[in-house]
Amino acid sequence: MAHGPDAVALVRRYSKLGEHGAVWLAVGAGGALLDRRRRRHWMRSTATVGAAYLTSTSIKMAIGRKRPAVEDLPHLMATPTGLSFPSSHSTSSFAAARAYGSLIPGAPLQVAAAAMAFSRLYLGVHYPSDIAAGAALGTLIGGLGR
Repeated sequence: MAHGPDAVALVRRYSKLGEHGAVWLAVGAGGALLDRRRRRHWMRSTATVGAAYLTSTSIKMAIGRKRPAVEDLPHLMATPTGLSFPSSHSTSSFAAARAYGSLIPGAPLQVAAAAMAFSRLYLGVHYPSDIAAGAALGTLIGGLGR
């Protein structure tokens, strides 16, 4: 997989949007502001995304699994903590895809969630199992906000 400077910069920027679930919370807040008819649904779904992020962070702190460390292969992005399991980016992204799925039809949310999860692998800050667990957790919690 190519890791040229332009590709790394692009993936890093996209991944940064997912810090603390920010992009997904912003989507929900924007939806609640713009879609008056479904405002309650947007607010419930946004709260669900926030809850998914908080749940992931709590699990991450309880488990305490360290991020991947491969000699001569540094992480391509700084992270808020040195903990990796589960991926909070993956959790919040898949929670948003599920919770907002009936509000934004089609595949864009699923594609965006998968791209966010992939970005964390590409940048070397998660194991595949971190991503898979985050996706499962996010999908499960996201279903509660539909």
